[in-house]
Amino acid sequence: MGATRLTRNRKTLAHQVRYALRYPERVPAHARRATRDAWLRLRYGHDHIAYYRAVMASDTARGAESAVGHNPSRDRWTQIGRMQFDYLVRHGLKPEHRMLEIGCGNLRAGRLFIDHLESGHYYGIDISPDILIAAQDTLVREGLQDRLPHLTLTDDLTFAFLPDAHFDVVHAHSVFSHSPPHVIEECFANIGRILAPGGFFDFTFDRTEGREHQVLHEDFYYRTETLVGLAATHGLSARFMDDWEALPHRQSRMRVTALPDPARGSGPAPDRGSGS
Repeated sequence: MGATRLTRNRKTLAHQVRYALRYPERVPAHARRATRDAWLRLRYGHDHIAYYRAVMASDTARGAESAVGHNPSRDRWTQIGRMQFDYLVRHGLKPEHRMLEIGCGNLRAGRLFIDHLESGHYYGIDISPDILIAAQDTLVREGLQDRLPHLTLTDDLTFAFLPDAHFDVVHAHSVFSHSPPHVIEECFANIGRILAPGGFFDFTFDRTEGREHQVLHEDFYYRTETLVGLAATHGLSARFMDDWEALPHRQSRMRVTALPDPARGSGPAPDRGSGS
């Protein structure tokens, strides 16, 4: 990733002016987002889950793909899903694993995970009922009904309805990039309980090496060390996955594992890939 992009503060007026001059065709869409942000913040205040659920409903109303990746082409939708799948299979996902996908969306990658895993081993959760209906449409289109995936609406990231030590792999793509710090901390505070011994949690995030910031309460930029430190406060070890950086995706990736717990023991960890 370019050094300039990693130190850029997209919230500043100077950046917004430069961006508007460089991409004038994108100004109307940004203006619509700004207007929507003002209205939704007025309506939902600091309830980020309700706020972002409304964002997803708004995006999905424009088309299923609009709620995942800013309305990419079908080819790009397919490419990003395949990229996630191939990476995770290279780095430890096996058919016998039980997998939880946080923010499963309309199964951009989930359709590949479902086909790869044993029947009933895929669990997808999302905050948006609209996008989960789109996920059901994907299941039908791909002919995956007999794989018996679990698709569940959720209001938070406490995972209270899920069993202890159950999931070998947890995955969250483009979730923390839209999450304020308290949502990420809630996830870290509870993810260790549902990870099976030797299991891991992979997530992507928008990385900055400058000042941490957010844009329109939809896009959040974090320093790597902030997330590593936050994970550590909840008994988790976080590693930066630097080989993901070579792929054509603008987010960065980390892998979290639970530190050994003598009370429950620990098994051999799956391949953790490259880290620094």
